[in-house]
Amino acid sequence: MKQLDERLRATYEQLSPQEQKVAAFIVDHFDDLISYNSAELARLSGVSKATVSRLFKRLGYERYKDMREELRTLRQSGMPLTENRDAVQGNTLLARHYKQEMANLTQWVNLLDAQQFAEVVAAINHSKRIFIIGLRNSWPVAMHLRQQLLQIRSDVWLLPQPGQTLAEEVVDISEQDCVIAIAFRRRPRIIKPLLANLHKRQVPLLVMSEAQGSGLTPYCRWHFAAPLDSVSAFDSYSSAMSLVNVLANAVLHEALTTGRQRIHHIAELYAKFDELEQR
Repeated sequence: MKQLDERLRATYEQLSPQEQKVAAFIVDHFDDLISYNSAELARLSGVSKATVSRLFKRLGYERYKDMREELRTLRQSGMPLTENRDAVQGNTLLARHYKQEMANLTQWVNLLDAQQFAEVVAAINHSKRIFIIGLRNSWPVAMHLRQQLLQIRSDVWLLPQPGQTLAEEVVDISEQDCVIAIAFRRRPRIIKPLLANLHKRQVPLLVMSEAQGSGLTPYCRWHFAAPLDSVSAFDSYSSAMSLVNVLANAVLHEALTTGRQRIHHIAELYAKFDELEQR
C-alpha cells in the first residue's frame, strides 16, 4: 500500500481546489502531520473540517484517525517523522529535549531486569570470546561497547568488519562465546535469521533494542530495552549509550583486579606510542 505522501501526489490533479489546499499543506508539513487533529489541519489549511474528511476518504482512509495510526506505526518502525510536539511540555526545544531524555533514562532503568543484568555481566566476564554485532544506526553503539569492554578483557570482536558479510564472521562462534546484538529499529532483514541461527546453536545471546523490538526476544537469552523517543523526527540514542556505560562499568567492577591491570597496561602503551594528549 502506498504511503500518504505518495497517494497525495498520485491523486493531486483529481482533487478539488479546496482539497488541493489541504494536500499542499500536508506535503509541506508532512513531518508535523501526526501532531494535528482534523480540526487543526482544517484550520491551518484554511478549509472546512468536512473538506479534510472528504479528502482522507478519497485517499482510502475510513477515518482521519486511521491515517494518524498509520503514521504512528511508521514512526515506531524508525521512519523519521515528527511525533506530537506537545507530548513533552516545555517552553523551548531544548527544554522539551531535556525532559524527553530524562524520561528515556528513567524508562530503561525501570525496564532493566536485575537478574538478567547480573547474568549478562557474568557471561561477559567468563565467556571465551565476546562478539558484538551492530548494523546501520546500531553500529556506533556496538563500537562504543566494544571499546569499553576491550579495556577490561581480551577477545572482544566487532562484527561485521567494514565491507564484509556476516557468514564468515559467525561460523566459528560456539556455546563458549557470548554474542551481544545491538539491534535498534529499522534493522536490516538479516538480523532475525542471524539471531535465529545463533539461538539454534545455543550461543549465549544478549539483544539490545527498543522496547517494541519484542519480535527479537524469542531468539535471545537476555533482552535489554532502551527507548529511542525524541521530541522530533530523529531517534535519540542517549539511553542506549547510558545502558552501554553502566554495563561496561558493571563488568569492570565484577573483574576489578584483572580489569585494572589491563587498563594500566593499555595506559602504558598509550604513553609509549604517544597516542593520546597528556593532561
